[in-house]
Amino acid sequence: MPFYHSLGKIPPKRHTIFKKPDGSLYYEQLFGTIGFDGMSTNLYHNHRPTQVKEIKGSYDAAPKIALKNNIKSYRLHGFKIQPEKDYLESRKIVLTNADVHITLAAPQESVKDYFYKNTDADELLFIHKGSGRFISHLGVIDFKYGDYIVVPRGTIYQMDFDTSDNRLFIVESRRPIYTPKRYRNWFGQLLEHSPFCERDLRPPHTLETHDEKGEFLLKVKKQDEIFDMIYATHPFDVVGYDGYNFPYAFSIHDFEPITGRIHQPPPVHQTFETDAFVVCSFVPRLYDYHPDSIPAPYNHSNIDSDEVLYYVDGDFMSRNDIDAGHISLHPAGIPHGPHPGAVERSIGKTKTDELAVMVDTFKPLMVTEAAMKIADDDYHTSWLEH
Repeated sequence: MPFYHSLGKIPPKRHTIFKKPDGSLYYEQLFGTIGFDGMSTNLYHNHRPTQVKEIKGSYDAAPKIALKNNIKSYRLHGFKIQPEKDYLESRKIVLTNADVHITLAAPQESVKDYFYKNTDADELLFIHKGSGRFISHLGVIDFKYGDYIVVPRGTIYQMDFDTSDNRLFIVESRRPIYTPKRYRNWFGQLLEHSPFCERDLRPPHTLETHDEKGEFLLKVKKQDEIFDMIYATHPFDVVGYDGYNFPYAFSIHDFEPITGRIHQPPPVHQTFETDAFVVCSFVPRLYDYHPDSIPAPYNHSNIDSDEVLYYVDGDFMSRNDIDAGHISLHPAGIPHGPHPGAVERSIGKTKTDELAVMVDTFKPLMVTEAAMKIADDDYHTSWLEH
């Protein structure tokens, strides 16, 4: 999302002398993307951010694939993912392809003993249950139920949860995550027809700056492997920064729905995009107001994309027997639509209270072993008329 943000102390010009009170120098770092062509931020550190003392080893974090070539629709019971104390260990990849990991997590404890950095992917963290603070080398963001947190790749962060009851839906993207192009003018500003604006986006509000030497464990994800690296200085030693590349939060509750006289297509719900997938937010809204409108979605074929719908809250009118935390997977090429009776039930209804997150990928998704443990094997037959 191209908007400017500055926090802490910075010098008047980039790449110039910036002195500490004792006369020594702060250390500048360009935190950028896509070579030197993408969005970037200039950071200023108490210490050189390059001081690696030891690489202790690594372990495999790649998903184990159960179905490489899948044509079957599935329902996954997301809340059956068992809670685990550690944040990283709690993350279970359920669907994946070369561009994206779709992950569920139920961490019970805050991250305190290490720092985490994903160098493979941007992360989109959706907070289904829980609240707390997202703490990074770029500052602090408070989060709660319904928040998206967009985390650019390379961000060093910790999660500070208020309680042990947390549920996250996470999208790891190997392509940068942006707001949709059609919502922005040529300067990057969100336009009048956008369902949200810059006022709704929450950048980091506070820098927690440390000036410490010692041994600090940084867990770095690279090529689906987690490396344990020991740094000689505290990763959160930034005294200031400015630029366009930083994490920010956006609440699904601040998404303003686009409605019409007849049923609107899914792109009106689009919230984020990459060149490999899109993310949509389905929020409480008024139904279509044509006198003969059918509020239920029409049957449609995903010829070019797999559709993943993560159900958050409310009454899911188009599906039978769907609950919070469920995930539906509808593979490309196979038509799907409302379950039997849903169309008839929807006629005459004036509004919906549903809340859901949808991910449409442009490459087929593989189903993991973790997903099969929480899958309904007969969901694909749920459209049969009895």
